Amino acid sequence: MTLGKMTLIAAAGALLGTGLLAGAAVAAGRGRVSSREAALLARGINPHPVKLHYPPVRPLSAVARLGAKLFFDPRLSASGRMSCASCHSPAHAYGPPGTSPVMLGGPHLSTPGFRAVPSLRYLYRQTPFTIGPDIETGNDIPVPMAKQLHRAAGHVRVLKSASTPLAASANLVPQGGLFWDGRANSLEQQINGPLYNPAEMDGGTPAQVARKLRTGPYAQDFIRLFGPGVFTSPRLTVSEAMFAIARYEIEDPAFHPFSSKFDAWLKGRARFTPAEMRGYELFNDPRKGNCAACHLDQPTPDHLPPLFTDFQYEALGVPRNPDIPANRNPQYYDLGICGPYRSDMRRQRQYCGMFLTPSLRNVATRHVFFHNGVFHSLTQVLDWYVNRDLHPGRFYPRNAKGKVIKYNDLPPQFRKNVDSVDAPFNRHPGDPPALTPAEIKDVIAFLDTLTDGYAPQHGMRRTNRLQIAP
Repeated sequence: MTLGKMTLIAAAGALLGTGLLAGAAVAAGRGRVSSREAALLARGINPHPVKLHYPPVRPLSAVARLGAKLFFDPRLSASGRMSCASCHSPAHAYGPPGTSPVMLGGPHLSTPGFRAVPSLRYLYRQTPFTIGPDIETGNDIPVPMAKQLHRAAGHVRVLKSASTPLAASANLVPQGGLFWDGRANSLEQQINGPLYNPAEMDGGTPAQVARKLRTGPYAQDFIRLFGPGVFTSPRLTVSEAMFAIARYEIEDPAFHPFSSKFDAWLKGRARFTPAEMRGYELFNDPRKGNCAACHLDQPTPDHLPPLFTDFQYEALGVPRNPDIPANRNPQYYDLGICGPYRSDMRRQRQYCGMFLTPSLRNVATRHVFFHNGVFHSLTQVLDWYVNRDLHPGRFYPRNAKGKVIKYNDLPPQFRKNVDSVDAPFNRHPGDPPALTPAEIKDVIAFLDTLTDGYAPQHGMRRTNRLQIAP
């Protein structure tokens, strides 16, 4: 079964845009697809397999092995029943295991959280939070936030386009960091948050956590790895524990396996179905999905595999989720970078409503989407993306006069921060949607290829130049 001629040409154009067809013709400036490349694309095969640099796979260090024990230890929580793995389930790509928008924590596992749980996979390349890329040279000293904000004040933002995704990487906008609001700059800081959060593990004080570590089955591991004085200071004890968990997340290949069908396709060890190829083209087409503008699917210039995020923040204006208990208070708003869980950026009102762009790897395994878990399927997500501004009444409530209250999960004064210029958010009522229902299905077919655990098709073999299946 082959792609239609027009779809094949479009798919080839998408591949040209991502640099995956950087063959001799493209290098020569002709920008055309050869008949041989077109024939391979028609069979769902990547004409130019790439060789990328992956994280090393080696036995875990002793510190990482200790971190694994801590990651799965519910003793560290107030309830004695919640571990890191309770919210970041290995069976669900280290994301949430259920369909609830928030998890329940606290001393009785009855206290609701405030945000959907993000995945812990593919965080090994996450950079610290900054406003724009770090353009300082000559040292590793962080640029003061005040200087970053001043530098960004007069910056003219480049529109995001899947055809030139790297152009927007120079935008002086918030990027990097961990959590939905970027308030943590390291895995150690990220782990520390849920440990003490009353709505999560609710560990209490460092002294309480250190006591559990000192009396735990791994106490001798602490002494052997960090010295006999490791338990003399609660803060030191907890700090070493956080370091061990971070090492586990960095060293264990399960946190960054790169074992999806897309990864196999990049290496020429899998072929896309017609639907997957059409979806890939739509994903990269700036006139259609434009997904790759934020969810970068190109290998990096230094040959690292794509993570499907640009690490930047966006205000998308998703609908308010009434299933989050905190939202029953009409005065409560989650403003992302501006708070309420981050305080250092509270005055930067131009960033209110912005949340981190997550990786799309394993996105098809999730059951809650966006920071507030308002949608429960990829079909709902993509339907909202392409119809948000065309048919807002389908997603947002109306006031007493019947007017649709768009972006109702933000106070009125911050709704101007919502992205209305990058495709597909640049359309207006009366315009056709960027994607039809059939095209949405194709995009989802492609997104399914980002799920780890793919078994390459038997019979695919690698040659020096092409991937060919009998």
